[in-house]
Amino acid sequence: MVSSYRSIVSPKTLAKFGAAFALAAAILYGFIPESGYGEKNRILLTGSSTIAPLAAELARAYEKAHPGTRIDVETGGSSRGISDIRRGLADIGMVSRALKPTESDLVSHLVARDGVALIIHKTNPVDGLTSDQTSALYTRKIANWSALDGPDQKVVLVHKAQGRSTLEIFLKYFGLSDDDIRPDVVIGDNEQGIKTVAANPSAIGYVSIGTAETAIEHGASIKLLHLDGIAASTALVADGRFPMTRALNFVTKDTSSPKAADFIAFAQSDSADALIRSLAFVPPKR
Repeated sequence: MVSSYRSIVSPKTLAKFGAAFALAAAILYGFIPESGYGEKNRILLTGSSTIAPLAAELARAYEKAHPGTRIDVETGGSSRGISDIRRGLADIGMVSRALKPTESDLVSHLVARDGVALIIHKTNPVDGLTSDQTSALYTRKIANWSALDGPDQKVVLVHKAQGRSTLEIFLKYFGLSDDDIRPDVVIGDNEQGIKTVAANPSAIGYVSIGTAETAIEHGASIKLLHLDGIAASTALVADGRFPMTRALNFVTKDTSSPKAADFIAFAQSDSADALIRSLAFVPPKR
């Protein structure tokens, strides 16, 4: 969901006095976000599209236990989560990676763990790739699936947009630079990546394992690839065997508001574990 804003100046007044008055009034009085940030009984989370479905389910459970509280969840990537917290535009940022040294002004709160894995169309006979093969695909050194005992079809590279933590994890793991990659399709969130690959038998992309497993359960025409001989699964993320994993964090400033702190405590409690598993993520070890 993308925030929209409403002016506290009435439409009749705007029409009467024109744009000049409207601008002055906007500067003087500001705007009220419909998402509810800053209101007493509302909590706004923004950021990672990977975490958003989990945050939304946690929000529903919290709202049920706390009548009168409303929690809004908005996506836009981990970079937005960081930016919004720093600018005071959200109560909690959603960031699907560890904080960087340059982000030491913020505090991360581990909610769950996840893996990042490669996906292809389910009709493609390739079952797995090595790290070297993956790098060769994304740098166009391998351009046809036949080189990997797949169909005689040109490889269609699906890549993540800047600002997405999945992109950063992918590049770091395979030792690549974004400049090394010339993708056919650039996507934002995991759902876009899954839909793109499911619609193209020649495509390859990389997404959250938890999100991919859930999509497959609901009939998506994709499959997860083994990486260096290790199956991409939530179970192997949980026991530490799958290599490309990440932390799913809520992020706040040094001192969070009491309402945000209470929701974070709920999300990190044992009672949230079943809900976390139901979305194919891994609860943190406590």
